[in-house]
Amino acid sequence: MGATFDGSGTNFALFSEIAERVELCLVDVADDGTRTETRVDLTEVDAYVWHAYLPEVQPGQRYGYRVHGPWDPAQGLRCNPSKLLLDPYAKATFGEIDWQQSLFGYDFGEEDSRNDDDSLPHTMLGVVVNPYFDWEGDRAPRTPYAESVIYEAHVKGLTATHPDVPENLRGTYAGIAHDAVVEHLRKLGVTAVELMPVHQFVHDDVLLQRGLRNYWGYNTIGFLAPHDGYAAAASPGQQVQEFKAMVRALHDADIEVILDVVYNHTAEGNHLGPTISFKGIDNPAYYRLVDDDRKYYMDYTGTGNSLNVGHPHSLQLIMDSLRYWVTEMHVDGFRFDLASALAREFYDVDRLAAFFELVQQDPVVSQVKLIAEPWDVGPGGYQVGNFPPQWTEWNGAYRDTVRDFWRGTTDLGQFASRISGSSDLYEHSGRRPVASINFVTAHDGFTLRDLVSYEHKHNEANGEDGRDGSDDNRSWNHGVEGPTDKEDVNSARARDQRNLLATLLLSQGVPMVLHGDEVGRTQDGNNNTYAQDSAISWIDWERVDRPLLEFTADLVALRREHPSLRRQRFFTGRSVRTAEGGRLNDIVWLHPDGRPMEDADWHSDLRALGMYLNGDGIAGRDPRGQPIRDDHFLILFNGGDERPVTLPDKEYAARWQVVLDTTGECATDSLDASDVIQLPHRAVVVLRDSRSEEPEIDSSPAASVASMAAEA
Repeated sequence: MGATFDGSGTNFALFSEIAERVELCLVDVADDGTRTETRVDLTEVDAYVWHAYLPEVQPGQRYGYRVHGPWDPAQGLRCNPSKLLLDPYAKATFGEIDWQQSLFGYDFGEEDSRNDDDSLPHTMLGVVVNPYFDWEGDRAPRTPYAESVIYEAHVKGLTATHPDVPENLRGTYAGIAHDAVVEHLRKLGVTAVELMPVHQFVHDDVLLQRGLRNYWGYNTIGFLAPHDGYAAAASPGQQVQEFKAMVRALHDADIEVILDVVYNHTAEGNHLGPTISFKGIDNPAYYRLVDDDRKYYMDYTGTGNSLNVGHPHSLQLIMDSLRYWVTEMHVDGFRFDLASALAREFYDVDRLAAFFELVQQDPVVSQVKLIAEPWDVGPGGYQVGNFPPQWTEWNGAYRDTVRDFWRGTTDLGQFASRISGSSDLYEHSGRRPVASINFVTAHDGFTLRDLVSYEHKHNEANGEDGRDGSDDNRSWNHGVEGPTDKEDVNSARARDQRNLLATLLLSQGVPMVLHGDEVGRTQDGNNNTYAQDSAISWIDWERVDRPLLEFTADLVALRREHPSLRRQRFFTGRSVRTAEGGRLNDIVWLHPDGRPMEDADWHSDLRALGMYLNGDGIAGRDPRGQPIRDDHFLILFNGGDERPVTLPDKEYAARWQVVLDTTGECATDSLDASDVIQLPHRAVVVLRDSRSEEPEIDSSPAASVASMAAEA
């Protein structure tokens, strides 16, 4: 399918079951932008695939299709050969649509009319690409989930203002591949970059009219084409080579590339949307139409249409796209936007829908990381915990519970369940803690800095009178809204950022950090920057919170070095023999007075909790066949006022060392069993049993935070 160059010529193939005739249009573009076309009838048809091999066509050739067939919108049939159509399998694109009248199948103001204006000058074109690339021994990192730390990033937002990236490379794939950006990711310790949509997408007309852009990119039109707006290279089709070079550079640094993909809908919208590809090729094959009125589209996504994953050729397109990005572009996994929509074969979400069955048996796609956003906007669309066993999920329950704990509005039982891996959501289906992708912030919402700085959203720049974006902060403020110019390391906001990051990176499951949270990025209170391709959304590399960056990197390193903090199996609650000869549970929840929590404690107004992790209770064996052992850890969470805390008796550990303190107020020397310490107001303190003979280093989290406090 698509345009395939074999070194000599190019094969073109397009599926359409309803077409009566298909013309391939080879387009030449003059220096002044004028377009001319040469039409080639595709006379060969096999199983509704129209195809031809043209020996003279080389990479860089721009093209489109004209599909002749039935026009009966009331029956869902929208063929119109006056509309030049983008190949659904185009591997690169050229140009943007300009929303001119000819792109629509009807006359504005008369939705039941037919418009026959030629859209050639105004639409997006496919580009024949050269598939050959020297991967230079590229190797997929294949980082196990339990060792993964995911970094959600935007291609442009990550690099647009970076002073060490050449100006012509900022905001591009080449910018991410630059040594300065790769070194930042390595220093931070992340193992995977999850890129917001890089499939070719469209900028909505309603945004362009307001001087805005579709910054996030959740409006796909090309499932095999890297978005050309993120390419530094100017030659048609070169965005493919540039994307591959970015993947190769990240792999060289042992960093995986995960793509945020949008297969649930396309940019053509509803019955009033433009005809630029699928709609004019085979509308009922590609889209879910309303059964009793096929003029209209089923909309499980809030965008106007839903892809018809019940049709074999739509499913084939998705699977071909996924395989292409793995085999040809070398990506390491996918995060599926509104994944519940893909499960809808009828009106209900079915966890054994055809799409998931295809993924399960696919020898390529089943081997990479598969992350679901487990909801859509249709009935029954919230499906956290219900995806098949090989899938992981964005855990929205984790986000809400952890935020609420630090706001002071959740019970300890929910908090304990989330930070220990959410077994209540995932264990019933045979999955492990890594099924939970834990996050506190993501692209959709406040940044970490803004989360602890603003009581309400401030989306005025979006031009929607604040009706957009969820007002989900629910009274999290510190008296005055907004970031301060110079924030003391011990201020309430700075401490809350550290508390949230510490909770995230010390929880069982797979942590995901939003880009810029590690350096204190602010969006000035805008929690819905979908249309803000501006400094509001980009990382300001001139205002990096370096103490926060060092703290986050230390946290990631602590997690990486200790399997106790990233277990591969759920806690059992059963006793385990310790190296000291005693027996303790693999996890023990401790009351601030040093005893195990009791039933009544979980339903009290208690705001502090201890989590003991038995380092001898880690399931699994190392490569030499020896049981995996680690230090014991005691993690103290205090969401309330300063209070005394009694360390557990020597059965747990004889001596403890403070290795992390989000306040910088705790002593950093050794503590004995049963000692009483003052646990600071709103704090996370991590203690490790001092049986380890590893020397303490000055760059440990505790040392770095203590030094920051001293400097401040």
